[in-house]
Amino acid sequence: MKHIHFIAIGGAIMHQLAIALHKKGYIITGSDDEINDPAKINLIAERIMPEANGWFAEKIDGNVEAVVLGMHAKGDNPELLAAKAKGIPVYSFPQYVYEVSKNKKRVVVAGSHGKTTITSMIMHILQYHGIDFDYLVGAKVAGFELSVKLSDAPIIVLEGDEYPASAEEKRPKIFFYHPDITVLSGIAWDHINVFPTAEIYFNQFEQYLEGIKPGTKVFYNDEDSEVQRIISGSALHLDAVPYSTPPFHYADGVPVMETANGEVKVSVFGRHNLLNMEAAIKVCNELGISAVDCYKAIASFTGAARRLEKVKEEKNLLVYRDFAHAPSKLRATLDAVREAYPGHHLVACFELHTFSSLNEKFLSEYAHCMDAADEGIVYFSHHALGLKGLPHLERSTVKTSFRRDDIIVIDNKEELQKVVGQMVSGKDKPVFLLLMSSGTFDGIDWNNVSSHLIS
Repeated sequence: MKHIHFIAIGGAIMHQLAIALHKKGYIITGSDDEINDPAKINLIAERIMPEANGWFAEKIDGNVEAVVLGMHAKGDNPELLAAKAKGIPVYSFPQYVYEVSKNKKRVVVAGSHGKTTITSMIMHILQYHGIDFDYLVGAKVAGFELSVKLSDAPIIVLEGDEYPASAEEKRPKIFFYHPDITVLSGIAWDHINVFPTAEIYFNQFEQYLEGIKPGTKVFYNDEDSEVQRIISGSALHLDAVPYSTPPFHYADGVPVMETANGEVKVSVFGRHNLLNMEAAIKVCNELGISAVDCYKAIASFTGAARRLEKVKEEKNLLVYRDFAHAPSKLRATLDAVREAYPGHHLVACFELHTFSSLNEKFLSEYAHCMDAADEGIVYFSHHALGLKGLPHLERSTVKTSFRRDDIIVIDNKEELQKVVGQMVSGKDKPVFLLLMSSGTFDGIDWNNVSSHLIS
């Protein structure tokens, strides 16, 4: 029985990979300097939670056959040094995922945005039709217990991340998956802490395509100019197939796709989501599922967690949350809501939470991103700035960056709740409150939004 040790086991994907291998029968141990929920509760449930926080070189004993190194771990980690000294193979998680899936058909979804949704849609269609497959996805998906599954299935669907693989391996995770089928969704500069210029960031996708074996099918977003440029220069050896937003219309706020086989009502809204749906359907066609069967399945897809996810619905209030944090994601999400709910008063509340979004050098990328909202709030916390080692940020700097005179910038949690409450109350038409963040707004419980926002 194989013994795998995880350094930084508490990571969002790391702990899910550890659980997937544990369920497969492997002996799993791990360490981390801090483990929070949901990783903590999940690891406890599987009885593989480390006994204490910290790094312990003695855990790397003669029984450990391989080490999986998380991005959170540093190069001088005692357990990593012990593994190297003993000649134990060390993998980043994408390297290890490839090791256990090299005999499968690998589907990789890459790009700056849309990855999680496209991956989730592919998973939904395959599951709907009873096709056996493994997967790795960056969010909780309805109908799936975990976000990683590894078995003897002949197919694996992978959400491909361009972030570095580990402290030892600084190349993007997508470089290690070697796809048989891939998707290139929209591309927009992100992760300024790793890719200091847009050119360096875009070049990662050029290298990704150039490293794929000739003849591989790549489905690409034909509505994104950066994707078009990268495909035209770096995919000449690949079988490149474009996709674009399918014809559709809204009926009482519900999107209806206009297909060759008739109209299909779907449960997600927004042009960007229908564009994502088209990518997923093309992949599933390539895997042998007919278009008719894809539409049959996709009609019941409700979305991945925190991707335009409904939090609350009352008579005059709709509350949704979305993972949007990059400028292109903000714009697409707001445009989607504006188009689907033209009769609502749209209140957009966005948290600056990532290293890029809190970085003054990147803030100008957000110019006019929130123009589609009737009222807009931008929130950030000084605690988050401190955790990321970033300097003090002035409200006025943030306000100027968004290029909207009436935008309200807040850096206090209590004030945020008060202002949002004022914005959603007393309107003469229904209100749509859209909460956008890759964080938690410093722990505000938006599930109880009506009770503590509306008085």
